[in-house]
Amino acid sequence: MDHKKLNTDIEKYGWTIIALDATDYLPSFAYTIGLWKNYQHPEIIVFGLPVGMLHTVLNEAGAIIKSGNKLEQEKLYNDFFENGNTCFIPVDERNFRDYINYATELNGASAFPAFEMIWTDKNLKFPWEENFDAELKFRQPLLDRNADFKFFEEKNLAVFTTKQFTEGKPILKVVHDADGEWQFLTGDEISMDDAAMVSLEQLVLKDFSLNDLFDLDYGQEAERKSIDNKWERRLSL
Repeated sequence: MDHKKLNTDIEKYGWTIIALDATDYLPSFAYTIGLWKNYQHPEIIVFGLPVGMLHTVLNEAGAIIKSGNKLEQEKLYNDFFENGNTCFIPVDERNFRDYINYATELNGASAFPAFEMIWTDKNLKFPWEENFDAELKFRQPLLDRNADFKFFEEKNLAVFTTKQFTEGKPILKVVHDADGEWQFLTGDEISMDDAAMVSLEQLVLKDFSLNDLFDLDYGQEAERKSIDNKWERRLSL
């Protein structure tokens, strides 16, 4: 990342935007850098829309803030989308490293707040409301409440592991197959008799560090030498 250009843009415009395209597994997202530095306003992140639209709504939010107004937490707004509503929820600081790390670098070690812009489905339902469009559920991870379980699947999703794990051995290799299946392995030589199925939540509850792989994309795997080592990622063999 070109930090010099980031700072130049922030100096010139008041803020800049970092955006990442969606993959087959991960949603697109974009966030501001500079709103806190220049206007003492929480940085803003938004998920799940085409990147051009992400830029548009964040620049509209930035213009509102630059004009001297504040965007309020949990207030309903209908001026960002022609046929939809939005609101802003606080981002749990435990999610900063995963999503807004460049904003953290710019703003320094001192704490700063961030909002997530949440948009409604075509029936004007928010993700936490009954009858929200199920196909959109994982397009907007709710960063005020998902710090303990970060994966983009249901907690009760059945995933493949081994009896060695259920007997207490740590997970040392994780594979996210191209078809979306997960494998959580201990690194031991295994046979078919060693196969076991558990819920994804059960794995995370036993080893919180597995959350570090929430963004392991389809066709990727990660491995570590011990539970105290960092994960090394690569394309699946």
